[in-house]
Amino acid sequence: MSIRKMISLHPDVHGHVNQPLGDAVHHLMYCAKMCLSCADACAAEKMDMTQCIRSCLDCADICEAACRVGLRRTGSNDDVVREVLELCARVCEACAAECEKHDHEHCRLCAQICRECAEDCRNAAASVTPVMA
Repeated sequence: MSIRKMISLHPDVHGHVNQPLGDAVHHLMYCAKMCLSCADACAAEKMDMTQCIRSCLDCADICEAACRVGLRRTGSNDDVVREVLELCARVCEACAAECEKHDHEHCRLCAQICRECAEDCRNAAASVTPVMA
């Protein structure tokens, strides 16, 4: 099962999927869930993990929103898609930087997927064709 396949089945796509955008949507789904899991694990740690929890929850929410916007193929709103992906890349980088401050395996894994997701979001944002006025 693949989200890229699902996107390709949309009547307005006609089988053509913007590969970088499909990759980003795929990573966004996983990144959101990994950030939620990391936030939950941080809440159980004995040390104060307040900022890491906040960063992970913010990242999860932004990833979810970017995923939903990136999935939509009816009509077009390329400027919004690009802006959301660029924002998401910045939020993922910030979350990764926060997670990297901690010596927990869950934080290490979260930072890794956040960095991967940020790269995919930047690539997808660059692949969305600007609207010509």
